[in-house]
Amino acid sequence: MSKAFICGCAGLHLNSEETVFIARERPWGLILFKRNIESPEQVRALTASFRALLGEPHAPVLLDQEGGRVQRMGPPHWPVYPPAAAFETLTHLPEEERAALVHLAARLMAADLRDVGINVDCLPVLDVPVPGSSNVIGNRAYAASPQRVAVLGRAAAEGLMAGGVVPVMKHIPGHGRAFGDSHLELPVVATPKDELQAIDFYPFRMNADLPAAMTAHVVYSALDAQHPATISKTVVEGTIRGSIGFSGLLMSDDLSMKALIGTFGEKAQAALSAGCDLVLHCNGDMEEMLAVADAVPEMSAAAIARANRALAITQQVPEPLECVDARRRLESALAPQS
Repeated sequence: MSKAFICGCAGLHLNSEETVFIARERPWGLILFKRNIESPEQVRALTASFRALLGEPHAPVLLDQEGGRVQRMGPPHWPVYPPAAAFETLTHLPEEERAALVHLAARLMAADLRDVGINVDCLPVLDVPVPGSSNVIGNRAYAASPQRVAVLGRAAAEGLMAGGVVPVMKHIPGHGRAFGDSHLELPVVATPKDELQAIDFYPFRMNADLPAAMTAHVVYSALDAQHPATISKTVVEGTIRGSIGFSGLLMSDDLSMKALIGTFGEKAQAALSAGCDLVLHCNGDMEEMLAVADAVPEMSAAAIARANRALAITQQVPEPLECVDARRRLESALAPQS
């Protein structure tokens, strides 16, 4: 049985302390960052060693591989991918072709990830930015229109799934209106509920059938004036599970972000009590990871069922892809017009 958390690690290989910790605490998954990425061979060895400790050949290994400034795997071993917003600037192309390019980029990223043993990508970003909001989302968003965000985000998710990679939509129920960066502070959004429903929540509602989602560390005062979504039972049950209708695997954003207060045990317990299936801890700090692991139980039966439905995607044979030709098509479409 897995415990209800995802951990990180400090370096390019699991050290002796991490090896003991993972084997004993049995996290559901491992999330990697640039500090953990050097070469294809090294990443393959790292992902294989994590799975060997758990005795689970398909255990989840996650990455934030969006393109643009959030791309953990990059040159010299992997290509640079454009930020989400780049596709909507291709106004000389029909909307359907822009969506097809988003799908193609995600399909290529899935091929890169699968090749090194990564089977979960924290993409698509379904946040809808508003003028003046924090640049923490910025060009990570596909568009300023909730309808276009929904369509292009769906294209990215389907590209990942076609490559056998689980997409994790974020940051549910919406981070685009936040005027602060939740890595550094707790953003408070005072927008009326009807406007949130029509704009911010719309892309998530249109993609509520996707297999996994990550919460936002944002207070929506029209829903719960006291608690950010991650630790708000009102938001998780009433909005994410309720009006948005998301029934997939729900994980918290990173517990080490400054938007949340309290000990790591308190933060982990609060997120799970609110209705998250899993909590995410990213920075690889062993003292913090121990506090999280001590605070969380084994995954509930409902969470396991949702997790298994999501991971079924990784058992599918990826759709055929000629990577060289596909990369050439993507680069040609994104090249500046003369």
